[in-house]
Amino acid sequence: MISLETMGKIWNSYSSFYWKGLGNTLWLSVVAVVLGVILGLIVASGRMLTIKKDENIILQLLKYAAKFIAVAYVEVLRATPLLVQVMVIYFGATSAGLKFEDSTATRMFWCLIAVALNSGAYLSEVIRSGINAVPSGQMEAARCVGMNHWQAMQYVILPQAVRNILPALCNEFVTIIKETSVLSMVGTAELMFQAQTVASATYIFVEPYIIAAIMYFVIVFTLSKLISAFERRLSRSVTR
Repeated sequence: MISLETMGKIWNSYSSFYWKGLGNTLWLSVVAVVLGVILGLIVASGRMLTIKKDENIILQLLKYAAKFIAVAYVEVLRATPLLVQVMVIYFGATSAGLKFEDSTATRMFWCLIAVALNSGAYLSEVIRSGINAVPSGQMEAARCVGMNHWQAMQYVILPQAVRNILPALCNEFVTIIKETSVLSMVGTAELMFQAQTVASATYIFVEPYIIAAIMYFVIVFTLSKLISAFERRLSRSVTR
């Protein structure tokens, strides 16, 4: 039987654990999404490379290689669970001796890399879709006024694509907040790990997780409502 009194006692004694875990969850999510956007932009650019028959053969081969790597990266990362990716990257890196003197920093760093790589795979498709949604005439117009391809992308295409990307980017942030819970499996001190620590210390195995669930719900529900309001406002500004 779930006891509110027990939950209150746990919160009074261990609230600092939960706040520390929530802080780690949020900063891991923010940094992972920022890195995911950068990586996603690079991967999306690789997938969208155009190969011309009159180009140098070496340049063509390099473009084919870049496209292959980008496609393989997206397909592999999207087709495997995040938990598996975290296990492979964390234990693979530490087995190879790629670790810091501080084991906590090692866990944080490699878990962050794993989550960022996973996020980058999904965001690359979001970015690619956002760029493709910009009318092709925009690129042609930019080239007509003397811009090269990369200048047109930087000053014309990407600013318009951002409007298409932002809602999906915000939703990815919310998703990452929930998915960081798998990092507890390798001892990263995010919210789920702290709930496990409290459960182990108190020998109470329901209420500590309910407290964590409430904290996840409040954060995710609030962000989801803010994102929905932002999307409605964005839609109204587009239709004007």
